[in-house]
Amino acid sequence: MELTDLRIFLRIAEEGNITRAAEQLGYVQSNVTARIRKLEGELGVHLFNRHSSGVSLTEKGKTFREYACSIVNLSEEAVKAVQGTPYPSGSLRIGVVDTVHCVNFIQSLSDYQTMYPEVHLSLGTGSSEELISQVLNYQLDGAFVIGDITAPKLVADYVEQDEVKLLTKSKEVPFPDLISAKWAVSPEGCPFRNALESWLLSEGIPLNHMIEISSLDTLLGIVRSGLAVTLLPSSVLSGECADLGSFPIPAPFNYTTTSLIRRNDRFRNHAYSAFADLIKVNFERKVSPSL
Repeated sequence: MELTDLRIFLRIAEEGNITRAAEQLGYVQSNVTARIRKLEGELGVHLFNRHSSGVSLTEKGKTFREYACSIVNLSEEAVKAVQGTPYPSGSLRIGVVDTVHCVNFIQSLSDYQTMYPEVHLSLGTGSSEELISQVLNYQLDGAFVIGDITAPKLVADYVEQDEVKLLTKSKEVPFPDLISAKWAVSPEGCPFRNALESWLLSEGIPLNHMIEISSLDTLLGIVRSGLAVTLLPSSVLSGECADLGSFPIPAPFNYTTTSLIRRNDRFRNHAYSAFADLIKVNFERKVSPSL
């Protein structure tokens, strides 16, 4: 089993198509197909299901992908450990959910790039579920996600609690009637939408009157216009949103947790370690501004 075969396998698994994977790798398709058949022969199992639109991982293939990711990334970390600089450099891939405003996130990114200009920083966005999957599959070095972290292969380097509030157009707008209110919500899976549904259900009210919006900026714009109300963490109440009306909601729906997560690996990306350390320092400054 060769590292090249594992890299080919992982690229096909990501693309779901052998032709596209071969093109991106710069290989002839027949060579890629032969390498995968050789790998499957060595393992004695089928790694992919073949179908007209491409390929998909078998159950054995999904299991093997975890190990292949770990082996390839560990080999890359080994090279970096002996050849890399004594200071953070190289690439750093961070994921973030749309609603993260913890520790002045944008300012932290700016501070990091000023301190470590040789790090190539890339950001990805998505739902917490998507980002967790990308961290586990080594597509991201770390990610800011919302909600409880239960995956045993993950560890949180930073955790912040934020109060969830009902937001309205302005501070002059009274607490809305929950039965007739129109709600601006993110797509299914969003923890704030889940909290809203659970809260309303506890009140015997179905979530019927809603506008589903995938962009946080658009969602907040809808609230500012007065077209709908929403549930979001109080940390969004800054800048253009500082004048929004906000109301407390009952427990246990009124708090959320934001965590900076990574894989619980033996070795860590040097650039990521420096990033996590900076986030922790900024958090300490936030909670102890006089220091």
